[in-house]
Amino acid sequence: MVEVRRRSLETALTGATGRIGGRVAARLATKGVPLRLLVRDPDRAPDLPGATPVVAPFADGDAVRAALAGVETAFMVSASEAADRAQQHVTFVEAAAAAGVRHLVYLSFQGASPESTFTFARDHAVTEKAIRASGMAWTFLRDSFYADFMPGLVGDDGFIRGPGGDGRVAVVAQDDIADAATAVLLDPAAHAGCTYTLTGPEALSFNEIATIVGEASGREVGYVDETLDEARVSRAGYGAPDWEVAGWISTYTAVAASEHAEVTGDVEALTGHPAMPLREVLAPAG
Repeated sequence: MVEVRRRSLETALTGATGRIGGRVAARLATKGVPLRLLVRDPDRAPDLPGATPVVAPFADGDAVRAALAGVETAFMVSASEAADRAQQHVTFVEAAAAAGVRHLVYLSFQGASPESTFTFARDHAVTEKAIRASGMAWTFLRDSFYADFMPGLVGDDGFIRGPGGDGRVAVVAQDDIADAATAVLLDPAAHAGCTYTLTGPEALSFNEIATIVGEASGREVGYVDETLDEARVSRAGYGAPDWEVAGWISTYTAVAASEHAEVTGDVEALTGHPAMPLREVLAPAG
């Protein structure tokens, strides 16, 4: 007698304690989708109907394989930035394939490539390659920089500082990313083999971003176009490792190189509503 392995109706998610994964988990829960939340700390997992937290760090292949056993569809939000993040991702992908996951939806990054100016985007290129080679069906959601994070670029002196030149970036709302991911996860087969680039509705310069952030916050905000040397000096006080400082600075140089100026309609195509402009994202609630 051949044993038939029962497939789970649960959708597995990583990153449920974070900004994107948490939003996606909440949206799927409201749709009645049973969830398996892969987390590092179960006490931080969101309390959602039909959701079961399971401890499975990215780098622990055995734990990931056990956590994903029987799951057909998984949503992979990238691990926290680390020197070994790409290897953590590959470990997760290999474990997911070994567990029998059939479709992996991966939150990647706009223009992910081994040659990306934005150094952290190179990790996403490594991950995409591993997923393609895994034998699983896949969908890649390549988002731009988060619109929600733009106020965080402003220093105590009221300036955004970085070597971004006159480049433009189509920042995207986290809510729009979550809506797009939810749409894919509700019908993954319809999106197998597809790559979507999730952007806001317009590409903005850092001068324009500074103006919009200033209007939303009610204070004067400006932009200083630093040289590379100035950027290194202005970040030296954080005591961060070289790879992390390089990633921070390359956020700006990638924009200066016009690698994130593309505006797509993929948010609207997936969600049925237009992408939110930065002003709307930063508008006070109420």
